[in-house]
Amino acid sequence: MKALLRDFSLSAAVAGFIATVISYAGPLVIIFQVAHAADLADTVLSSWIWTISIGSGVLGILLSLRYRAPIVIAWSAPGSALLIGLLPEISLGQAVGAYLATALVILLVGLSGTFDRIIRHIPAAIAAAMMAGILFRFGTGLFASLESAPLLVLAMFSAYLLGKRMMPRYAVFAVLAVGLAVALGTGELRPDAVVLGLATPQWIAPQFDWQVMLNVAFPLIMVALTGQFVPGMAVLRSAGYATPASPLISGSGLGSLLLAPFGCHGLTLAAITAAICTGRDAHEDPSRRYVAGVVGGVVYLIFGVFGATVVSLFAAFPQALIAALAGLALLGAIGSALSGAMSVPADREAALVTFLVTASGMSFLGLSAAFWGLIFGLVTHLLLSWRSPGLAQASPASPCKEPGRAASR
Repeated sequence: MKALLRDFSLSAAVAGFIATVISYAGPLVIIFQVAHAADLADTVLSSWIWTISIGSGVLGILLSLRYRAPIVIAWSAPGSALLIGLLPEISLGQAVGAYLATALVILLVGLSGTFDRIIRHIPAAIAAAMMAGILFRFGTGLFASLESAPLLVLAMFSAYLLGKRMMPRYAVFAVLAVGLAVALGTGELRPDAVVLGLATPQWIAPQFDWQVMLNVAFPLIMVALTGQFVPGMAVLRSAGYATPASPLISGSGLGSLLLAPFGCHGLTLAAITAAICTGRDAHEDPSRRYVAGVVGGVVYLIFGVFGATVVSLFAAFPQALIAALAGLALLGAIGSALSGAMSVPADREAALVTFLVTASGMSFLGLSAAFWGLIFGLVTHLLLSWRSPGLAQASPASPCKEPGRAASR
């Protein structure tokens, strides 16, 4: 505690606060969309928010203090996006069973130290394309909401563009502020719906179904490992932190395992918001930036305790505001995923197949588009990159011209 007080700085505290607020202003909106699509009760939604908030806060504080690095733990935004098309089709018990299986696999991956070896066998372009396909509907939902609330959506879109131009770090926060102001001015915001209340964890008995495991657990594992832990570790490494990956992965897996029966769909290493805490704006001295991770964790705990208030707050928002906010908050993630999918020329066709299948929302043999997108992409990659032994032999090279001989005739 003495070391924390000695290293405390206002800039690091502000960085941690902003990172956490942006997590709630953006990725949390996706969970509300999932809850709306699945018609979840407010008590279940409140418990869900409590689990991801408390889990992220406790892990972020403990890991930041242990490794003296700004480690930000958050819930999987692509993972929650994946659920929007799945939860209406399965029971909560089956979803929790898939969450438990996901957490157990991630915990074992972390404990075994096989993370790097697993990632090397999955083409990065295909993993990025699957992530882009999952997030695609949120980008289109942004512009689809223009039909119902053109003034609100256009104002939020303008705020996003101005924010990216003038203050990129706070662009999403500016979008939320403008959206709230316009909704309040037009009478679409219902302040009377906001209530003060504490979150109450709700136990959900797990059920295990093999189809649900493939539909939910397998894509969640892939998204967590390739779409969250890989960029999350890259952010830490690029900032000069040599924090080992295994304890971060196993800690997230253990936290997810303990909280899954209360609705937690998965805790992972943050990347986008973590970049706020690892940069020089948090503190000039890298050894003191861990304060941002600790402060961010404390803010998570506060928001988690008042989860019922957070639920009522978002219930007061018009649906167009939530759809637009989700789309704008994820534009950067969609762009990064598409860029990663197309970055390797040899894998572009396989990545394109993965993206199209995943974005289609199709279902076959009871298995989801994300699962089939990964399967079709991997098969395409293997077939197009495979070479028979005969073709593998190098063809005779063309004879080289002798030195000093002119080529012209």
